[in-house]
Amino acid sequence: MSSSAPQDTGHHRLWSVDEHLADVLAAVRPLEPIELQLLDAQGCVLVEDVTVPVALPPFDNSSMDGYAVRTADVQGASEEFPAVLAVIGDVAAGSGELPTVGPGQAARIMTGAPLPPGAEAVVPVEWTDGGTGGGAASGMTPASAAPEGAGGEVRVHRAAEARAHVRSRGSDVQAGDLALAAGTVLGPPQIALLAAIGRGTVRVRPRPRVVVLSTGSELVQPGEALAAGTIYDSNSFALAAAARDAGAIAYRVGAVADDADTLRSTIEDQLIRADLLVTTGGVSVGAYDVVKEALAAAGSGGEGGAAGGVDFRKLAMQPGKPQGFGTVGPDHTPLLALPGNPVSSYVSFELFVRPAIRALMGLPQSEVSRPSVRAVLKADQPLRSPAARRQFLRGAYDAEAGTVTPVGGSGSHLIAALAHADSLMVVPEDVTSVEPGAELEVILLG
Repeated sequence: MSSSAPQDTGHHRLWSVDEHLADVLAAVRPLEPIELQLLDAQGCVLVEDVTVPVALPPFDNSSMDGYAVRTADVQGASEEFPAVLAVIGDVAAGSGELPTVGPGQAARIMTGAPLPPGAEAVVPVEWTDGGTGGGAASGMTPASAAPEGAGGEVRVHRAAEARAHVRSRGSDVQAGDLALAAGTVLGPPQIALLAAIGRGTVRVRPRPRVVVLSTGSELVQPGEALAAGTIYDSNSFALAAAARDAGAIAYRVGAVADDADTLRSTIEDQLIRADLLVTTGGVSVGAYDVVKEALAAAGSGGEGGAAGGVDFRKLAMQPGKPQGFGTVGPDHTPLLALPGNPVSSYVSFELFVRPAIRALMGLPQSEVSRPSVRAVLKADQPLRSPAARRQFLRGAYDAEAGTVTPVGGSGSHLIAALAHADSLMVVPEDVTSVEPGAELEVILLG
């Protein structure tokens, strides 16, 4: 499945941001569902409705440590005239055999323990003398220290209504209820619910595996010494972190030197563990733009190796004008080739790669792209933008005030400004200046 655009059309026209994104999403199919253990399914999208097999809680149980009683026996009880009941035993959480509470009797009961037959309510231990014959108890004597506490008498100082401090069977969910609907992303509370209803595994779409490769002979890995003319490779870290943030499993391949054959063989090696490949750098019009050289040379045919249809095109946007997109390898793995400038690369990721990852996860269209809001520009001077380009500028968004403030300049290499921005301000293609106080679209990155 090659990208839908014919080879090399990118040289002859400007693509809009929306056309390029539509092209990417048209080539991305959600991953096939698999059955996973609960913790392995965290962050994945459920592909089936999950119904409740058993009611929760599965039996009437106590919400307090105290005494299971019959309401008639404690009616009118007070500190002055306590109800004196015979204690017939203990009911702990997990108890199997339960004593029956008859008239004038009570059973010590622990939080979560099943309500014994005959009992109608639970009186908290603080409403009693705890079986000590003294004043109000602050707690129970541990069963191991005082087995006799399960016998003897207890004085109850307050009356209790029927069902007081009792959690009813099925009060959380009933058997047959819908627990989670298909399309739910499994976070900690959803995994807790699945475990509570006894599900050990669940059918989900797996998290996409994204391989990030940065290219450039000038790149040095962080932690190593910089030589003359070299810079640290920040892009592969930024994009691997962004892929993980989007919900993927990210594999970072350190900088690949500017050599087309090396890049081709590296891509071939990485295809085994990739649902999506992302390259950064080498897509412009320079003599050393190896991604273009390696992948455009592959032509649109071919089943083996790194062959496929990768189309290099120019987009009507700033930053991020040069982009490449297509499929490579025998399984037609989608590949997005992003520019090498750090800010261009990150903005391109947010606009094109993140939606592709989330489409692979099987998320609905509405959750594929970052949310956007309208906000009022708070600035000392107008924002300038080139004609016929959609510009994305870094901003700091204030949700309470409904304003957005520019962060840093418009240069595509300003990483420091990006680190302090939480949004992208969007200046449309037909606008060249946005005055302070005007409203504009803001893409929220947080």
